[in-house]
Amino acid sequence: MKYTSQMVAKPYFIFALVLLAGEILFGLILGFQYINGDFLFPLIPFNVARMVHTNLLIVLILFAFMGASYYLVPEESERELWSPKLAIITFWIFAVAGVATILGYLLVPYATLAEITYNNLLPTMGREFLEQPTISKIGIVIVVLSFILNIAMTVLKGRKTVITVVLLTGLFGMAFFFLFAFYLPENLAVDKFFWWFVIHLWVEGVWELILGAILSFVLIKVTGVDREHIDKWLYLIIAMTLVSGIVGTGHHFFYIGTPDYWLWLGSIASAVEPLPFFLMVLYAFSMEKQRRIDHENKIALTWAKGTAVIAFLGAGVWGFLHTLAPVNYYTHGTQLTAAHGHLSFFGAYIMIMFCIISYAMPILRGRLKGNCEKAQNVEKAGFWLMVIGMLGVTLALTVAGVWQIVLQRWPESADALGFMATQAEIIPVYVVRLVFGLMTFTGLLVYLYSFFVKEPVSSK
Repeated sequence: MKYTSQMVAKPYFIFALVLLAGEILFGLILGFQYINGDFLFPLIPFNVARMVHTNLLIVLILFAFMGASYYLVPEESERELWSPKLAIITFWIFAVAGVATILGYLLVPYATLAEITYNNLLPTMGREFLEQPTISKIGIVIVVLSFILNIAMTVLKGRKTVITVVLLTGLFGMAFFFLFAFYLPENLAVDKFFWWFVIHLWVEGVWELILGAILSFVLIKVTGVDREHIDKWLYLIIAMTLVSGIVGTGHHFFYIGTPDYWLWLGSIASAVEPLPFFLMVLYAFSMEKQRRIDHENKIALTWAKGTAVIAFLGAGVWGFLHTLAPVNYYTHGTQLTAAHGHLSFFGAYIMIMFCIISYAMPILRGRLKGNCEKAQNVEKAGFWLMVIGMLGVTLALTVAGVWQIVLQRWPESADALGFMATQAEIIPVYVVRLVFGLMTFTGLLVYLYSFFVKEPVSSK
């Protein structure tokens, strides 16, 4: 480890993995509830489990991004972190606030939670993914601004690279677009219009810049390819991401009361959105082919390639499947949306978290050349269990979505089933989805076990 301040990344990585375990557990609870709606009711109602599931996902990704930034920025900037103490303080504030918010969801009725957190003074609660109490949102802003200050000051005082510039652009964008979470207009169409400024422009915009920066850092380290070559690829990928992603927000504006031109803008931009992810696949495999070193940490490169491939499938292929307006007329809000969401989040953001942790954590634990071969083999088993598990979940949800459309959306007559009747018909597919979800969780446990595989004792 070149800089001692990089150690502050360790608690962020560990907490992100803990949150991921909780996020998957609540996903499994939801899987059971799709099959038996009374499962764990009234202890954990479906709406509460779903809220915890999605909020844990958002928070763990933020922790992963922060840990990755605190690890890579000192090396890229060739100096110690501006304030390691601020990074530790930020961690504890964010961790305590995050846990308190989740406990609030689980232990207090949502309406009561809104009342005791004074949501009436600045109403922001009640919207999907943005269910956090207003005071929690304010806390997120303070934490993120402190984090960005720490990263920005480190970059400004040290070497500037394309990776740090792209990373900072993504971080500033993330902070800016979250501010729309505080805007809650009375008109539902206007509300949904600006709501997507947070959700879409995070996930399909600025977060992709952060993903590209982290991926590029790892590829430089494990392949030894010239930085200039990496930079050209990164510039191309982020340019395509921003061009397609910003206008691509329009594929969420089809049927919410916005003008008709969004049908064209959203559809055309959506046809372009898979391209940056396809470039990312070419990028990762091209860097492996041109590598100049045979790095001992081979599993980190496996995660890097896996990130590119699964992100392309989830965000690119499954995203494009249902974003053209004539198709989306039938598919929006079905399980096809869930299929796209699960695989894209896993491929783009969970796998890049595993990628940077697999590279950085051994170094943070004093294993400068990476984990031993046995530990890497165990981790590879976890990799394939999770990848196959998530692909299975996605395919099951895809079948469920198509079935849902055939039963509920396609028949424009009295033959169309209602929502609940349709869900009852799809239960066999939900059972398959649950099995693959259990496989995914098993893969995570195997991955976590790899941290405890002991290094072989060298003979003298």
